[in-house]
Amino acid sequence: MSDFLGYLLTGLGIGAGYALVASGLVAIHRVTRVVNFAQGAFAVVAAMLTSSLLAAGLPHGFAELTGVLTAALAGLLVGLVAIGRPGTTPGTSLIITLGLGIFAYAIEIVIWGDQPRSFAGVPGVAVVGGARLQAHYLLILAVTVPVFLAMAAFFARTDVGKALSACASNPYAALVVGIDVRRMGLLAFALGGALGGLAGVLTTPVQQVTFDSDVTLLVNGFAAAILGGLTRPVVALGGGLLLGVAQTLIAGYGGSAYQLEVALVLMLAVMIVQASRRGAVPEPAR
Repeated sequence: MSDFLGYLLTGLGIGAGYALVASGLVAIHRVTRVVNFAQGAFAVVAAMLTSSLLAAGLPHGFAELTGVLTAALAGLLVGLVAIGRPGTTPGTSLIITLGLGIFAYAIEIVIWGDQPRSFAGVPGVAVVGGARLQAHYLLILAVTVPVFLAMAAFFARTDVGKALSACASNPYAALVVGIDVRRMGLLAFALGGALGGLAGVLTTPVQQVTFDSDVTLLVNGFAAAILGGLTRPVVALGGGLLLGVAQTLIAGYGGSAYQLEVALVLMLAVMIVQASRRGAVPEPAR
């Protein structure tokens, strides 16, 4: 029983990182209708930069915050290239983000090389209900839950958040009432970058990061986000936690070789179900 609880809490910590990546995807897609394939690169850049700053002697907190802000800036730059030109379609923007995500590989290798990187997180082992796990997993959960609560309050109670929600609901109506849809889209990309960067700095102490770690983060984040149709952050949180727990249980009781396949199978199953629902044509009444 203690093993199961340990796997459960560890999975929740891992899933919280996936949920942050997923929430960034949702924030961008809701406003711009663009699936951002560079989302995982934000996490990698933030994690790599944080490791360099800590190695240079900068204190924790400042180094992580700098990494997250840099990821937000990277998100803004990706947004400028992807949607900055008027008339760019979501399909074209998607291809642009894919190209920028691949281009990020070259930048990361030139700056940080191709070797795995990590840095120290919360030290020690925590004991919860007889289960032992790395204490840092509890920090990931302790940060992720307030972030999602803050996001909910931001979208519900602030003028900027309401403007973002208006663009997500009806971009044309938002434009008519004077909301700059393009500016809101760029803000969504910056927010997505910050969320991806936060995922990177939180999970790197327990999972080493390399220049191509963005693939795993993106696949898992997209699998979590797609549960809510790329529109509902709360469902993305639940999807990320569910995915993290499922992968950890499979790794604990079976083998870690199939963790990525879990995300792919889940994503494929959800897409098939959603496609079947959309494709169902009601029979005319007789």
